[in-house]
Amino acid sequence: MDATRSSLLIIDVQEKLYPACEAPDQIISNCCFLVTCANRLGVPVIVTEQYPKGLGHTAKAISDLLEKPGDTSKGGNVVSKVSFSAIPADGFVEKIEESPGRDQVVVTGMETHVCVLQTVMDLIERGREVYVVADAVTSRSGHDKIFGLERMRDAGAKIVTRESVMFEWLRVAGTPEFKELSALIK
Repeated sequence: MDATRSSLLIIDVQEKLYPACEAPDQIISNCCFLVTCANRLGVPVIVTEQYPKGLGHTAKAISDLLEKPGDTSKGGNVVSKVSFSAIPADGFVEKIEESPGRDQVVVTGMETHVCVLQTVMDLIERGREVYVVADAVTSRSGHDKIFGLERMRDAGAKIVTRESVMFEWLRVAGTPEFKELSALIK
């Protein structure tokens, strides 16, 4: 993974959905960790919301880290959808292709075996290099998460952890970015 080639995609971590999934607090924390890293390293962040009228909006801890009006220093493009894959959602493809040269997509969210899986499969089909963050995805049941991850790996996605993402994006120690972000895991 390369910070200059990556986008971070957070799929459907929403108010009424995440409490029903396994390890919701860990997923929120790990997504926030990755958004913080992305913001510091200039990696664009795209967020999807599945039927927000019924499932609510993105968890507050995550949305608080996203771009605010007039603040161009952070990522944070929110796309509403009703399809399970984000690809057909109005504006999603434009958001993912907004920054030329960003052919890698680091994916987090829920549910692993539904919206994450279908989006990942479609991104791979569109020629993207996809990294699924195993400790930042979840489903309502553990076996659904396991089989979703296996299927994505079989399709060509790379399964990684949040720390792998951070250290690969950083590339070297001793920089101000390294000092700031490595403090998050101590």
